Amino acid sequence: MPENKKRDEEERGSMTVQEAGRMGGQKGGETVVSKYGPEHMSQIGHKGGQRVRELIQQGKQAERSR
Repeated sequence: MPENKKRDEEERGSMTVQEAGRMGGQKGGETVVSKYGPEHMSQIGHKGGQRVRELIQQGKQAERSR
């Protein structure tokens, strides 16, 4: 393994993205859930997914019109 890649992996450690998001107590999604409830998280997740779908469709249409 190249030395730089090995050093990068050692510096990162074994922390996952989820673990990093939870560091320092309640932050991010955990705070939102505790404040507004899980139903709110479900609703905003659905809205985000719908928006991504719209953007993908717009991108495909733009590619076809070239």
